[in-house]
Formats: sequence, C-alpha cells, structure tokens
Amino acid sequence: MKTFEILKADLSDVTELAQIFLGHISQHSEYISHGEIQMGVGEGRFVDGTFVTNVAPNGEKMWIKYINEKLSSPESAVVYKAVRDGDIVGFCVTEITDDGADPFGMICDVLVKEECRIGGIGTELINRALEWLRQAGIKDVYLESGLHNHSAHEYFIRRGFKKVSEIYKLIEG
Repeated sequence: MKTFEILKADLSDVTELAQIFLGHISQHSEYISHGEIQMGVGEGRFVDGTFVTNVAPNGEKMWIKYINEKLSSPESAVVYKAVRDGDIVGFCVTEITDDGADPFGMICDVLVKEECRIGGIGTELINRALEWLRQAGIKDVYLESGLHNHSAHEYFIRRGFKKVSEIYKLIEG
C-alpha cells in the first residue's frame, strides 16, 4: 500500500525543498556533482589526490535561485514532490534542454530523505519525471550524479540508466 503521493511542487515549497536538499548534501557531500559546483551550490578541491566536495558558502542562496527558476518555467521544467503525512519527503527536478541537435531531458536531482528510502518513492518520482518527458515528446534522457555517490549510481543502473561519459575539470597549479 502506497503511503505517499506525488504532486507537482510550486513556489510555496521552496523553503522545505531547500531544507531537504541542503540538509542532505551537508551530510553527504558525495551527492555534489559538477552541476552543483557549476551552479555555485557546491565546491570541490583535491586533497591528497582525492576530489573532495562540500556545500559552498552561499550554496543555499544559489540553490534557492536555481529551484525558483525551475518552478517558474513550467514549459521547460517540472519539480515533483513526494508527500507523506503532509511533509515533503523527496523530490525530483526535471528539465527539457534544447542545446543539442534535438531537445533532451535532464533529471537534474532526485532526492528522498534517508529514512523514507524504502517503499518506492524514488522510483515513483523518476517514473513521473519520465512520463512528463515522454508526454513532451522527449526520447533522450540523461542524469548526472556525484563522483562518489555509488549507491545512487547503482540505483540508477537498476532503473535502466547507463554510464555514457565522465566529467573532467581543469585544476590550475
């Protein structure tokens, strides 16, 4: 029996979404990918040959800017939230990008609170995002994940995603 519902998020959800996201990446820096670094939400550096990430000093401000933009662009982005007992317990940010030969879908973030990860919430969020993309005529779908976020990588592979590239960053000095 499903104990949650999937709804479209709106601007009234920004504070709660930010708390979930920033609370998670503060405790699990492996979630931080090049996307968060490019947005100014996270930062990365090499320590003894290992790439280490953390939340940027203005990460909260930058993520709120980002999520507000997504929620304000319903023709090119959707944010689904999973709600259980009136609380948001997860979300998925999905967008359509047209900077390729053909428009493509990007699942930008999928995050479910750790204590709620059993029960299909993440799968239902991804399914809803994929349904939205299919209805928009999108065939190619990508997602990205932090370098050391191995449990998420395994989760995405079980859902049919395959690794197609690696990201490199020039480090001066």
